[in-house]
Amino acid sequence: MRSARRSPTFGLFLGLIITLAAVVVYSAYITRQISGLRALQNNLADRYRKDSLQLLRIQNDLNSLGLAMRDMLANDEPYPLTAWSAQFQQIHTDLSDALQREQQLAVVRRTPEQMQELANSFAQFWNAVDRTFALVRDGKEKEAREQIRISLQTRQASLTTAVARQLVENNAGEEQAARQIGEIYDRVQRQVYLFLTATLIAILLTSLYLIYWNRRLFAQLDALSTQRSELAQKLISTQESTLRYISRELHDEFGQILTAIGSMLNRAGKYAPEGSTLRSDLQEVRDITQTALDNVRTLSQALHPVMLEESGLENTMDWYIPTVEKQTGVAISYKKSGAPFPLDGSASVHIYRILQEALNNVARHSGAQQAWVRLHFSPDKLELEVEDHGAGFVRGAGKPGIGLVAMRERAELLGGTIEFVQPAAGGTLIRLRVPKTRMD
Repeated sequence: MRSARRSPTFGLFLGLIITLAAVVVYSAYITRQISGLRALQNNLADRYRKDSLQLLRIQNDLNSLGLAMRDMLANDEPYPLTAWSAQFQQIHTDLSDALQREQQLAVVRRTPEQMQELANSFAQFWNAVDRTFALVRDGKEKEAREQIRISLQTRQASLTTAVARQLVENNAGEEQAARQIGEIYDRVQRQVYLFLTATLIAILLTSLYLIYWNRRLFAQLDALSTQRSELAQKLISTQESTLRYISRELHDEFGQILTAIGSMLNRAGKYAPEGSTLRSDLQEVRDITQTALDNVRTLSQALHPVMLEESGLENTMDWYIPTVEKQTGVAISYKKSGAPFPLDGSASVHIYRILQEALNNVARHSGAQQAWVRLHFSPDKLELEVEDHGAGFVRGAGKPGIGLVAMRERAELLGGTIEFVQPAAGGTLIRLRVPKTRMD
């Protein structure tokens, strides 16, 4: 019993904690992977791309120098060699800026020695350029052209090769960075699939766990409902048998005793002198006895009307409703409709008790001076309505009274439904519907 009533709260709470922890851990993992990916793109891929652009700029300047030196050696231009000094100076300025930028963007794996070697090569080239133009200014153009052919073009070709090698290395590094980024994407994608699979499994297990506990709880509720219905049926049956016993005892025992007392008083009155005080006292006592006998019979009928067993529900209602009018002073309008069909004794008792409780509520709680009772027989059901335009039910007034609970229990025992609604004019309307199959 202790295991059957164990609450699933701990298991569900533990599952919730595990799921939330998994989400937090996975979110942290994804955040770290994305941060690493962003750093890789910023520190490698973007630097490789920008560095390659600067190398292409340097290569373009070197090509411009190569073309200029070719034109200087061709000697088919009408310009002297000194005219090329401005172009060389412009290219020198652009190359210096490109080299400076390239050194700032160079990837980490390029050693400082390599960068220094490239800078020294450029410095040696420009020193050779300066010496060449110095020869030109001294009027030694032949020696200057020989210097261009032997030294400058060789150095320019060497620098072009070095820059091209770095471009190739950049392309290889960029491809490697792209592969690393792709691997990170693939790894994150696999982790996402694994996490989604684990999450779906956790949701499935939690759902199955909930379904399992819901089925157990509903089974327990169904068992409790069955036990409650059986207990209610036994209690109502015990109540009816007790009321039937008390009613018969009142009718048979006390009724006979009071009847005998009345007969004895009647005989004694005949022996009393005419006009004597004793005769009038005996008559008064006999009247009191008769009143007590009538009250006992009325109480006996109220506890368990014998008419239900002898004449059926309709005749009992025909007798009971005028009796309630006399006792309570409430005007009751009674209407029957439909083709009546026979009811078994148990169903008649339950319907009568519901009517009795409804009219008692009208008399005691509604404050209404008029009520309506409608009994309708249809081919498949019986419908009983009791309506008043009194105070009605007060919402939030607390738990429903035992009378309302008893009416619901009796309606369930009949296999029918009972409604407590408020009519448009106010008050209370109690509507009972009972299938015909449950009253045969």
